[in-house]
Amino acid sequence: MDQYSPTPQANEAKIEASPHSADSSLREQALGHLFLGQLLAFMWRNSARDIEVLRSEVDRGGYDVVLEANGVIRHVQLKSSFRGSKVREVDVSTKLLRKPGGCILWLEFDRENLAIERFYWFGGKAGTALPDLGPRVSRHSKGNSVGEKNGGAGA
Repeated sequence: MDQYSPTPQANEAKIEASPHSADSSLREQALGHLFLGQLLAFMWRNSARDIEVLRSEVDRGGYDVVLEANGVIRHVQLKSSFRGSKVREVDVSTKLLRKPGGCILWLEFDRENLAIERFYWFGGKAGTALPDLGPRVSRHSKGNSVGEKNGGAGA
């Protein structure tokens, strides 16, 4: 019976993904929870207890969390990168443009312990639409369950 035996070169060429890419969904969930915990603790310390937090069960509306405080509603899309990352651009859902008070919160964190070190905010005045995102629009590139990609050929 023949068996496949990889050559040593094939094993040496194998590159393992870092946990930050292999487990990115888990990391994003952890960062979202850490952010909300820090936000609520900040509000508590400042006696600002009139806040509601709504988490999106399904990722369809372009946002991860809805925050309401003092009559101001924000649909927030969370993005993140670790300190020192070369990432300078992120994809933003254009669906967020239709949400009054839509905004993007980009968290910069320590790659070893996930501590949030700083954040960047992009949005408009309360109750207004998200400012223009620019001319570049990308399409979702993952295939569905049968490998088909949105838009079909030539899209």
